[in-house]
Amino acid sequence: MARKSCPYKDIGGQAVMEGVMMQSPGDESIAIAVRRPDGKIYVTCDHREPISKKHPWMGKPVIRGCVNMVLMLKMGMETLDKSTKMLGVLEEEPSRFEKWLAKKLGADVDKIVMAVAMVLALVMSLGLFMAIPSAVATALSHVIKSRLLVNLIAGIVRIGILVGYMVAISFVPDIKRVFQYHGAEHKTVYCNEADLPLTPANARTFSRLHPRCGTAFLFLVMFISILIGSVADQLLFLLFGIERLTFLGRLMRSLLILPVISGVSYEVLKGLAHAGDAWYVRALRWPGLMMQYLTTREPDDEMLEVAIASMKAAKAGPLAYAQQLDEGVVQWKDEETAPAEAAKEKG
Repeated sequence: MARKSCPYKDIGGQAVMEGVMMQSPGDESIAIAVRRPDGKIYVTCDHREPISKKHPWMGKPVIRGCVNMVLMLKMGMETLDKSTKMLGVLEEEPSRFEKWLAKKLGADVDKIVMAVAMVLALVMSLGLFMAIPSAVATALSHVIKSRLLVNLIAGIVRIGILVGYMVAISFVPDIKRVFQYHGAEHKTVYCNEADLPLTPANARTFSRLHPRCGTAFLFLVMFISILIGSVADQLLFLLFGIERLTFLGRLMRSLLILPVISGVSYEVLKGLAHAGDAWYVRALRWPGLMMQYLTTREPDDEMLEVAIASMKAAKAGPLAYAQQLDEGVVQWKDEETAPAEAAKEKG
């Protein structure tokens, strides 16, 4: 049973090491569930106020897509850090540089490690998906006059790098399991959208490909960047007489229009996910769905149980779920609350 579009129940999330994060936009609950090596499922659920409530303009169409991209990058790193702690596995020892930086800045080492990881990921992303395609486009612009064709070839190069990267990391055993949990997340989301009881048997019947997936968003970003990049190049020519951008000029142009690209891509992704099942809608969704064959794998029932635990927590909210845990599910207490709870138990 595979649903081809989804109703307005935009609960979604991401896969983590041995677990799944789910986020409910209705009550702003963010839940993480992981399965520890002893087989127990540990769940935590927190409340997070949407930034659009404090700053309504950030919730406007197109703007919200750009804001959401930045927030998801930050939340993604925080979720990975928290899920690792929930697993109870040994973390990598911070480097001397990270310890030195933490001491100089007077910050926690964990926050410094996360910041360094985000910077490195950003640098790698800029190098792979902007610098290399920009270099190719700059070289081609000397022999190809059509701005649209130059941007099209650069876009194909960018998509090729993305596909190659996904194929390469899929051979890493730990990443393969993350991809299985990614599939479990999608199946559970579909099961919830269908208003069926959240059980592994029900979730198993659904597709592991979902139209609101971040993989589909990445593809849309790269496709839409071709169109918006071509328009930007034409405007630079009409307004300033710039016929051909240098490498640095093209790289700067790509960075400047990135907020617009991400904002438009977000609106297109949301629109396609809820646009029904007409043939042209299926055609527009098809590339993003096909990309998910690279980032998802079929999960087993134990993985579906973890995704379901995360979904139930996100739907119930922090206070309610703490009082209605399923059998075999344990509420995880972080470092700030655990000592206080332990003191109460001793007292």
